[in-house]
Amino acid sequence: MVLFGLNLSETRMSGGGQVEELRRALETSKARVIIIDPRYTDSVITEHAEWLPIRPTTDAALVAGIAHTLITEQLLDEALVNRYCVGYDRSTLPDTAAPNASYKDYVLGTGDDGIAKTPEWAADITGIPATRIRQLAREIASARACYICQGWGPQRHANGEQTVRAIQTLPALTGHFGRPGTNNGNWPYGTPYGVPLLPVGKNPITTSIPCYLWTDAIQHPEKMTATTMGVKGADRLKTGIKLFFNQAGNTLLNQHGETNRTRQILADESLCETIIVIENHMTPSAMYADLLLPETSYLEAEDLVDSSYAAGSHNYMIAIQKTVKPMWEVRSTYDICADIAGHLGLREQYTEGRTQAQWAEMHYQQIREKRPYLPEWSVAKEMGVIDQRIATEQQSLAFADFRADAEANPLSTPSGKIEIYSQALADLAQTWTLPEGERIPALPEFCPAKESHLNKALTAKYPLQLSGFHTKGHTHSTYSNVLMLHEAVPDEVWINPIDASARQLKSGDRVHVFNGPRRGGASL
Repeated sequence: MVLFGLNLSETRMSGGGQVEELRRALETSKARVIIIDPRYTDSVITEHAEWLPIRPTTDAALVAGIAHTLITEQLLDEALVNRYCVGYDRSTLPDTAAPNASYKDYVLGTGDDGIAKTPEWAADITGIPATRIRQLAREIASARACYICQGWGPQRHANGEQTVRAIQTLPALTGHFGRPGTNNGNWPYGTPYGVPLLPVGKNPITTSIPCYLWTDAIQHPEKMTATTMGVKGADRLKTGIKLFFNQAGNTLLNQHGETNRTRQILADESLCETIIVIENHMTPSAMYADLLLPETSYLEAEDLVDSSYAAGSHNYMIAIQKTVKPMWEVRSTYDICADIAGHLGLREQYTEGRTQAQWAEMHYQQIREKRPYLPEWSVAKEMGVIDQRIATEQQSLAFADFRADAEANPLSTPSGKIEIYSQALADLAQTWTLPEGERIPALPEFCPAKESHLNKALTAKYPLQLSGFHTKGHTHSTYSNVLMLHEAVPDEVWINPIDASARQLKSGDRVHVFNGPRRGGASL
């Protein structure tokens, strides 16, 4: 197993689902685990893994260095790669691409940049020794099955989508996809039970924006176009966001970037004029609400909940029952929205004559039609958790059908194959206007982040590089109000012992971490 930034032992530490499956699989298979991560995580310990520390934002450079060894030492089955992929070498490039625009040209240095992506080149960027990069390439190529996977952290930086593409290219190059014990380079998913969702109707507005750019749609919507900020369904955004409806999400402030800028935008009532929040905790987002509607907790609701996306093959659903009556003026989101629909003269169309509890029962009956062995609804409510472990032969294996017959089971890409070279991205690069330092390459290239360690002027002023991680003490903002957890897992900043020694720091010291007057800092 080669895991890029995947830290299940901390981010999925419930003891069930993916963590438990991984533990059992490792006990049975005795597979080697290699974790590539800037931080020495709990997963390194619990999975008895080899740790390869890497500089943040440089995973794509590591993949290119691995690919150089795979190519020059003839460790690839190039016929297989060309059968399933577009753009590995010149023979499968689109007609519109330059002759030397293939990934092989990029890696060997015969592409436009003229730089061979040798392990030495990758070592200078990543901090991983060239000898270990070569050996890693050989280990992946010679493995009977290699599970290559990535977490969600490696891509959270400028040009981070190229990191995702690069890691996903590695199993495509080595043939480690579509077979037992392999993956497609993506994050591991679970198999949902299939609980139906409430009908949502059709939005008559077809214009959309990237979700992360909602602050721009408030602050300067006139600058948002199809070629500058990814507006879809229109050439430009005709009007900005004037009303914000936020339910059960702390994304207004807590889970958004540039917190100080976001705070200033939300506080300016001339921009977004109305903010409505439905919540059961006074979160940072709720503090900016013009209208705050208190919502029931799961202890006060009746519902049918599907299994988590992190449950793996442990398939379950939960029939939630009220343990206490809703207190004070607390309402469920369903009842709140039903009343709003009533004031608009649309209650019957919205509810279809059902309460939330009746929707839950109907959804259960729909599932039971497909799985007649399930108990009656009255029994299911008493059980609470209805679970089953999916049989091995029923579990989903990424790209299995495609691997078996690529022509009969094409992928949903324009070519129907794995697109190492993407003509669609090449076309976007010709039409989009990008901020300084950002690129849209047709290949999964290493594109340095604007504020990485390779920015020598910035490094001279700020010699340390900050990399965020998910603490074990809370999940985003959930549980952050539990004082016992703060005592068990205080919010701390980690620092390499070498850097700490140079600053005469030791464990338990209080420090002020900052990155310039414009962005602020934090004392921990």
